[in-house]
Amino acid sequence: MAKGNITATQLATQLGITPAAVRRHLDLLEGEGLVVARASRRPGNSRGRPAKSFKITDAGRDRFYQAYSELAVQAIVQLLDAAGPQGLDALAQAHFSPIESFFSEALAADPDKTPHAALVAALDARGYAASLSQMATGSQLCQHHCPVADVARAYPEICEVETSLIAQLLQSHVQRLATIAHGDGICTTNIPAGVVA
Repeated sequence: MAKGNITATQLATQLGITPAAVRRHLDLLEGEGLVVARASRRPGNSRGRPAKSFKITDAGRDRFYQAYSELAVQAIVQLLDAAGPQGLDALAQAHFSPIESFFSEALAADPDKTPHAALVAALDARGYAASLSQMATGSQLCQHHCPVADVARAYPEICEVETSLIAQLLQSHVQRLATIAHGDGICTTNIPAGVVA
């Protein structure tokens, strides 16, 4: 699979097992969406059914070790060395600016949409799996996923910028109660009723 498209026979030769055994495994992988098959004619052979060649999918590639978060933390270390703490603030602002844009567009497109609903939609659009619960004293914003949790563990300032953005967008005082980056199950933000920032 490292070479791109490959047939079961080619894989069997490399692995030293039978093509039938390889096909069984490939069928399972294909069923899970980890590889994709396509018909492939062998050069110089136009007779018979074309052989299937297999290629790994993005879902299959995701099963391998990924170092995106590690690279991001290394990049932030270099950024801090070059630009100081304000470099991290600028990076966090750039990361969260699409949320702000989506929020503004959602409110402009639907005058009946509440700022709370627009914020949930904006966070959802960026992969935060947000929900809002009404409580007697206000509401509670929950983010069930954090796409930048690994980076935020190393640099909790990112969570602080996000909390400030939530307060700014809702024009309310807010209080962060829990974060995934801190080891909690979800990020939870308390939004008290009638408390203007």
